Amino acid sequence: MSISYNALSGALAAQAALNTVSQNIANSQTKGYTRQGVLLQTLASDGSGKSPGNGVQVGSLLRFSDSYKSQQMWRAASDLGKHTQVQPYLTQMEKVMSDDKSSLSYGIDNFFKALNAAGVDPTSTPLRQQVITAADSMSQQFNSIYNVTANQLISVQQQRSAILPGLNQSLVSIAALNQQIISTGANGANTSPLIDQREQLIDSVASQVAVEVINNPDGTASVSLKSGQPLVVSNLSAKLAFDTTSGVQQLNLTFANTTFKLDETKVGGQLGGLADYQENTLKPLQKSIAEIAEQMSTKVNTQLAAGLTSPGVAGTPLLVFNPTSATGLLQVVGGFKTSDLAFSSDGTPGDSGNLQQLVAIKGQPITLTTLGSVLLGDADTQLVGKLGIDSAQNQAQMTTATTVRQQSEDDWKSTSAVNTDEEAINLVEFQNMYQANMKVIAVANTLFDATLQMFG
Repeated sequence: MSISYNALSGALAAQAALNTVSQNIANSQTKGYTRQGVLLQTLASDGSGKSPGNGVQVGSLLRFSDSYKSQQMWRAASDLGKHTQVQPYLTQMEKVMSDDKSSLSYGIDNFFKALNAAGVDPTSTPLRQQVITAADSMSQQFNSIYNVTANQLISVQQQRSAILPGLNQSLVSIAALNQQIISTGANGANTSPLIDQREQLIDSVASQVAVEVINNPDGTASVSLKSGQPLVVSNLSAKLAFDTTSGVQQLNLTFANTTFKLDETKVGGQLGGLADYQENTLKPLQKSIAEIAEQMSTKVNTQLAAGLTSPGVAGTPLLVFNPTSATGLLQVVGGFKTSDLAFSSDGTPGDSGNLQQLVAIKGQPITLTTLGSVLLGDADTQLVGKLGIDSAQNQAQMTTATTVRQQSEDDWKSTSAVNTDEEAINLVEFQNMYQANMKVIAVANTLFDATLQMFG
């Protein structure tokens, strides 16, 4: 009966292979699906030396996956997430800061143009009023741009907080899938669909934070941050949360009752990109805008105090700097009148000695945390230039990250994705294998019937 048994085992093996091919074809458009195959193994003979073998069996189901290519894809997802999240903020800030009519430079230039124009006739009320109007317009531009930075800061913090619930849920799901994979594998069932689900979740997590993944012998995957803190180990998952008790957002990771304080600017992915933009671009820019407003108002007010009004009265402050207000960072003193402008250096009507000192302030140096010592008239231009460089660099890095991600996906697909042409060939081959084995069974039946007739 060995011929029948061999043929039957071949037919069953071909049927299993056909089932796998049909599964691949059915999922050819399923995102994240990893193609499968069967490993056919010959069954050894009974040891009598007179049997060629006992047919074939399906040794195991194969999952065509390359862990290196998966790791590359997850690293690319992290880089792409980091630069993609930041670019809209950089683009908005660059447009606002460099706009011809709303930039700080435009407001500062108009203010000093008005001061310079007043030099034609320092006693002219319209020209003096133009100085006050230009000062108020300049203040509004400072306030408007500073308010944009304040709103961006709120938006970045909200976006960072919004990432955590989904991230934590993905970690819980990965841990649950780890446990399910262990139990399913112990029962001898196919775990490939579960592994596909887990890898899609890991890909999602990788876009939010940079991760390292270790595939364990028991089928589980251990996930950790680049800095080593665990995110998922077996069926245990970590939880990320912000602690605001100190007044600032501190990102903490809690795993197995142990809490780690994280440097959010170094966690990578969307979360790390947003934190890096907040700490290394947005806050320094915001501080520089405030420093320009503060130092310019101080210089203008100090110089006005050194001059005299037409009646010979010492000058009073024109500008008020308020660092606690996002919409009132810089303002013209309430009730300030044209007669309060101390343009004279000796109290003589028409004298413009102090006015010339006011005009010269534009060419005086100020000190900014981000740029060091710069001329007041050049400060905004240099800030915009630095912002433009940061934006261009991020755009270039985002383009590179997009290309690397696409290449890594293509590399993954070359190993793991379903090729319908290849599956069509497999379908024909295994169909032929099945039919050939069924023909062997038919021949065996014919021989068996002939044998019975001989003894009949």
